[in-house]
Amino acid sequence: MDLQHYALHEAIGANYLAPVEAPARILDVGQGSGQWAFDLCVEFPKAVVVGFDLVSGKPTQLGGYRFVRGNLLEGLPFVDGRFDFVHQRLLTSGVPLKSWLAAVEDLVRVTQPGGWVELAEVGPGVEPMGPATTRLFELGWRLGRLNGLDMTGIVWRSLDGYLVRTGLTGVEKRTFEVPIGEWGDSVGSFMASDLRALFTRLSPVFQARFDVPAQECAELIAAMLQEFEQHQSAGIFNYAFGRKPGRGAGES
Repeated sequence: MDLQHYALHEAIGANYLAPVEAPARILDVGQGSGQWAFDLCVEFPKAVVVGFDLVSGKPTQLGGYRFVRGNLLEGLPFVDGRFDFVHQRLLTSGVPLKSWLAAVEDLVRVTQPGGWVELAEVGPGVEPMGPATTRLFELGWRLGRLNGLDMTGIVWRSLDGYLVRTGLTGVEKRTFEVPIGEWGDSVGSFMASDLRALFTRLSPVFQARFDVPAQECAELIAAMLQEFEQHQSAGIFNYAFGRKPGRGAGES
């Protein structure tokens, strides 16, 4: 997750795109390792930065950081309008498709009037994909569908739509093509390592659920890494952000 974080930071040139200014309270929903939140503590040393997830990330001594354990699908345990900036990244694999609108509504609920919400997701595959890469992703999509997850890119294509539907203003969406593989220098190397780790951890699940032998999984992963170089593959990331109407947003 740290490699993924650093790759995205280098690819887009920042930790976020929303034009936030000196936020006092920041929330990172689905914080993962916590590195995004740690970076925001450094950028805004006077802010309180809350990382929210099912499990805690890495330990940190940063004074402004707080961790809150919880499940987004059970609702955020914060009062209305608590945060100036709410960030959520790469939760398509954790939030069922049917729950996405309600989840975004909850992000908006805990954002104060005039505050910002930002979402970021990656497309359901990489472009282009060779046969081994396609096989691994198809297994992943099959597993995701069994859990009600969006494996076709509906959420990825609709991030700005969710923000508009939940009442945010000034909504913008931006798309970034992020290289995967050594051909893409450090960013591509980090992303390839991230996908290798992902499918390595999923391999036992593929074995148990779909009877795919361990040796086949290992061979597919090795071939996938070669295909990244051969095809110069990339992941397509969408970022969307918007502002909650009210105080500080040009409205009374």
